[in-house]
Amino acid sequence: MFQTIILTKNGRHASLTLNRPESMNAMDDIMMAELADAFESLRDDQEVQLLTIRGAGRTFSAGGDIKKMADPASPMDMTDVMKSITRLSRALYLLPQITIAAVHGSAAGLGFTLALACDIIIAEEDSKLAMNFIGIGLVPDGGGHFYLKERIGAANAKKMIWAGDVLDAKTAKAAGLVDELVPSGQSGQAATHLVSSLLKSPLSAMMATKRILHGSNEAELADILDREAAAQIAMRQTADHTEGIRSFIEKRKPVFEGK
Repeated sequence: MFQTIILTKNGRHASLTLNRPESMNAMDDIMMAELADAFESLRDDQEVQLLTIRGAGRTFSAGGDIKKMADPASPMDMTDVMKSITRLSRALYLLPQITIAAVHGSAAGLGFTLALACDIIIAEEDSKLAMNFIGIGLVPDGGGHFYLKERIGAANAKKMIWAGDVLDAKTAKAAGLVDELVPSGQSGQAATHLVSSLLKSPLSAMMATKRILHGSNEAELADILDREAAAQIAMRQTADHTEGIRSFIEKRKPVFEGK
């Protein structure tokens, strides 16, 4: 059914795997659309109560597929891309299921946003997390502003977005961006253990609390997603973004001019 993700269901638990390991699970236009489709398909599932999201191979997700952004042979239409990103973010945040992100390797850019959209984030101690859109002259999308503000407040969100620093998992945990740290190689096992524990919990009550809290924020998320989409399309036309992409491909430090 899907080309770039794997969605499986086992009773009350569903598991979604980002499945482009050869590209460090970087999200291209196909994966973004498939994630949106998958999350929307789970919205009305009356049986599934838990969803675990993980990445295949050596990392959770490197974020947006920068190389494909720069490939003139297969350019990604930014209007369509932003529509998919908006769909996937809104659908994930409003899922009735309790969602768990199991992070290993790295979660960068849109990959980090995807993890932040989940209710519970488990990260391996040697994993790296970064809201690093600024490095290629872009703004966070997929609700990145919203999710950071929810977890660490607007002032700290601005600092993190503008710095674009790569955080180790322990620093991210101390900042409130990760809920549980586990040893290297143990995120999958930890997620399985958590799922087992939650399946013995009053999940209907937990899901009701999620509906109340997330439902009250739905309008704000929608507004931020609209603003992010407009800003991202505009930023894609800037000289700074062109330089950011070029420097990434050439593996050098970018020289930005604020244009």
